[in-house]
Amino acid sequence: MCYMRPRKEVLPPARDKALYVFYDSETTQNTEYTEEDKLHVLNLVCMQQFCSQCEDVEDGGDCVRCGKRKHSFLEDPVGDLLSYLTEARPWDNKIFAIEHNAKASDLHFILNRPILLKWKPDLIMN
Repeated sequence: MCYMRPRKEVLPPARDKALYVFYDSETTQNTEYTEEDKLHVLNLVCMQQFCSQCEDVEDGGDCVRCGKRKHSFLEDPVGDLLSYLTEARPWDNKIFAIEHNAKASDLHFILNRPILLKWKPDLIMN
């Protein structure tokens, strides 16, 4: 079971204008990096999202406001995720993206992308 204590100081004042995204990335280790080490190659990103209109809906169906609530990215997992997160949404002004195990190895796939040079996220690596 994963549990993180809520950080009240980072919740947006206008909660109805935020999109919350939770995602996890999976890698393969089939590519040799050195004789002893294998390279982690990202092959899948799965995410779920909610807004203030659908956060209490249990079935995970589509939302009239934020759309499809579950996504899987396979072709270019990081690029597709970042493209999705940077799409214009007229109803939101803030996105909270939370990655499972971000403090370990998974976050470097996101942080090494050039799009982040234009889009500066606030990071909480905890």
